[in-house]
Amino acid sequence: MEKLPWTVTVGLVVAAVFSQVSCRSSSMRRVTKAQVLGFDWKNCGQTQDPAVLKSLEVSPDPINIPGELKASASGSTSVELSSPLAVNVTLEKEVVGVWVKVPCVENLGSCHYKDLCDILNQLIPPGQDCPEPLHTYGLPCHCPFKAGSYSLPQSDFYLPYVDLPYWLTNGNYRVQGVLGSQGKELACLKLSLSIHSN
Repeated sequence: MEKLPWTVTVGLVVAAVFSQVSCRSSSMRRVTKAQVLGFDWKNCGQTQDPAVLKSLEVSPDPINIPGELKASASGSTSVELSSPLAVNVTLEKEVVGVWVKVPCVENLGSCHYKDLCDILNQLIPPGQDCPEPLHTYGLPCHCPFKAGSYSLPQSDFYLPYVDLPYWLTNGNYRVQGVLGSQGKELACLKLSLSIHSN
């Protein structure tokens, strides 16, 4: 099986967005201790979507921030994923039993990202080694990602202290990400989780 990390790019984008927001935003607050509980996921794309996540496992539950995280993932795509790769993110928070769409504020929330490939290049400049554990497994971290099967074996990650906007703290959240190119949907993924912080 060819090991390519298309599923890992989701995490890299989240890290890139958080780092960009943390540097610019005055409405951020340092979270010294947080927990993510009830993490769940599912595919939400059409049957003809070429890219599909087959497995995604994270532990422990709850996930502590800061703290250690174990994760593994696998999936496949029948087409090459190349620039431009647009990502439409819809973020919802449960407020008094009603799901409310969170607007896009300083590149965080329900946002449209024009090109995932550009974000990856900003986060990890071309020519620089890919971060661990991608480097250890010889996995690329830049576009294009070839068609084929994708797999990331169980790997250890460390989640550091983070700065979060005041509204992204305690509560239940749903996130939907749609990956597309040239007006065609390539993949769709839904996540649900709860955040409890100090």
